[in-house]
Amino acid sequence: MPGARTDLTRLRAVLTVFFALDGFVFAGWVVRIPAIKEQTGASASALGLALLGVSAGAVVTMMLTGRLCRRFGSHPVTVVCGVLLSLSVALPPLTHSALALGAVLLVFGSAYGGINVAFNSAAVDLVRTLRRPIMPSFHAAFSLGGMAGAGLGALVAGALSPTEHLLGLTAIGLLVTLLAGRALLRIPPPVPPEPAPRATSTPSGAGTTARPLVITFGLIALCTAYGEGAMADWSALHLEQDLDAAAGVAAVGYSCFALAMTIGRLTGTRLLERLGRTRTLVAGGATAAAGMLLGALAPALWLALVGFVITGLGLANLFPVAVERAGTLAGPEGVAIASTLGYGGMLLGPPAIGFMADWFSLPAALTSVAVLAATAAAIGAVTRRAAER
Repeated sequence: MPGARTDLTRLRAVLTVFFALDGFVFAGWVVRIPAIKEQTGASASALGLALLGVSAGAVVTMMLTGRLCRRFGSHPVTVVCGVLLSLSVALPPLTHSALALGAVLLVFGSAYGGINVAFNSAAVDLVRTLRRPIMPSFHAAFSLGGMAGAGLGALVAGALSPTEHLLGLTAIGLLVTLLAGRALLRIPPPVPPEPAPRATSTPSGAGTTARPLVITFGLIALCTAYGEGAMADWSALHLEQDLDAAAGVAAVGYSCFALAMTIGRLTGTRLLERLGRTRTLVAGGATAAAGMLLGALAPALWLALVGFVITGLGLANLFPVAVERAGTLAGPEGVAIASTLGYGGMLLGPPAIGFMADWFSLPAALTSVAVLAATAAAIGAVTRRAAER
């Protein structure tokens, strides 16, 4: 039916906007962390504890959001979380102590975790209705939004204070949420052609048969996010410390990785249509493992950069596929479980790399990213039947 097809096309466009907004707002906050550290007078350790507020708020809220999506629908919850995210990003520059910063970051993290579960749940329903593996395109929008948010932050850093910048993000976020949210609320949720397999339901909504598989896909998300967190926090230091790169050149390392991930996600739908989910998971994990071994152990800077690009291409579609499969198996709670495990991997990666770097060396520690990428590939191969259902 033409009307229904038009609604699905509009829904895809609106969800893409929300994914991009999420990346844009979050990146805008991240580039202001150094200025807010100076404003609060926090030590490095105090800042680190305050920043855990984002993660703690997100992890606590994700499971609750899954239940709210099941009760009220993922579209209204996405809009509400979009408003909360836009408002809460203005709070950090209003603080003057690490304790206060940590408290407001709990609020910001809650909104961030909530909107991630809500729009991923809506995207899973759309994927199942269209019967096309378009999930990577949404995550590509998040990556592009993050690049735009970071680029804008770099441009205005010298002209605007953190308060002015983040209040500007609040205004942009509320405007986008108003326009996109009105459209989202007018579009009826898609009805997938077949119900998600949830044999033997539990009160939470995730089936007892499905739950182990959901956790398995969550472990794939964890392995992927571990690598993303490690690359964000340690790639520049590795290039500067171990390969004698200048500070500016070292910063390019993560940019290469992030750009490769974005390109990988933009081409992810076509890749999934050609290879299927299992082959994409296995090939992606194996590619990322090989790339990270090269990036961590290469004796030359250019080889390490090539390794980072290969790693980004390999990891690009693992998280979107894992979340989509978990959502198909168990609905919004499945998305919440996989997202929580994935976020746990992003939390685990940076400190784990730090401890291993102290015990061994930073290059050796970075090889743990390769180990977990290979583990994700192995899990994908073992769960072949579930992944292709």
